[in-house]
Amino acid sequence: MTDYQSLGIRPVINAYATVTKFGGSLMPREVLSAMNAAAGGFVDLAQLQQRVGDRLAQLTRNEAAYITSGAAAGIELAAAAAVLNKHPEALKSFPNIAAFKNEAIIFRDQRNPYDYSIQAVGLTYVEINGSPAELRAAISQRTVCVFWFPRGQAGANGIELADVINIANARDIPVIVDSAAQLPPVENLWRFTEMGAALALFSGGKDLRGPQSSGIMLGRRDLIDSIRSISNPNHGLGRPFKVGKEELMGLLAAVERYLQLDHAARAQYCEDTVGLFCEALNPLPGVCAEREFPNEAGQPLPWCRVTIDPAALDKSADDIVQAFLQHEPAIAVSPLDETQFHLNPMTLNPGEEIIVRAACMQLLAK
Repeated sequence: MTDYQSLGIRPVINAYATVTKFGGSLMPREVLSAMNAAAGGFVDLAQLQQRVGDRLAQLTRNEAAYITSGAAAGIELAAAAAVLNKHPEALKSFPNIAAFKNEAIIFRDQRNPYDYSIQAVGLTYVEINGSPAELRAAISQRTVCVFWFPRGQAGANGIELADVINIANARDIPVIVDSAAQLPPVENLWRFTEMGAALALFSGGKDLRGPQSSGIMLGRRDLIDSIRSISNPNHGLGRPFKVGKEELMGLLAAVERYLQLDHAARAQYCEDTVGLFCEALNPLPGVCAEREFPNEAGQPLPWCRVTIDPAALDKSADDIVQAFLQHEPAIAVSPLDETQFHLNPMTLNPGEEIIVRAACMQLLAK
């Protein structure tokens, strides 16, 4: 049998987050069934992309939807859409687009490892701190879009997304929101675009629990339609971001399932699990466990911050994080610094919180 063990790899209990390096999330039965069914027959892929997008747009209260091969690919395609919307003749010019509007405004304190996808299209950054006055001044005849990368609940150095949208829309500049990890809450699937954002980009393999190599672009039909001719299965800038029939159907099933979930019950499970961890760990010498809210991505779910006294335990938090990975079963927890790490319940299967608690009691013993 071909499985992880046959390759000498140990499966991991994920108490970290929906991070790519540990596989994002786990696909539920509904998603796997849809993917298996899709794998059993050939289909016109462009037609399937269109029909799946139409269904997703209806489900998420958006004009249009497009399946990407992850949110980072969505950033690149969204940047291309902004250019093509102003300059359809740029179709075959990427990334040599200096002859067209080619500036994207981004906020300095939202810079991140994924914004390189904007430059891959050929756009140049106009980086600003974030006041409304600075944003107005930054918009020029070369501006083609504004990118917003949410980080938790805060705005960008004093400016909120609503202000960005109002200022940009008044100048006919589309605002693109990279909301890859901004689920939950489920309402974000339509909240950003209802606010007036041109496009919102989500990961399909995080909380949606769809295929890991998938994402969703939601928003304006004209922008989404502009990239179809250069994206899979067609040739052009987006051809490398191939999305198969299995991912298309799997992600549709994931969204349909997500919209029907009892999100209140899921939040209560996370609360109960954090309470379980705090109750078990706080009596241990040299250990302090606290509920934090929201979690690292600003999602409205709690997680548990564990602070240790390295002198009392004779080991650092980094030592403990590595010990979790060497544990049987292996457990991934989220490192913070030499004295702290996080336990995240949102990626645990019911029952795994007991395993994590037992491992904590063992590894945090003096």
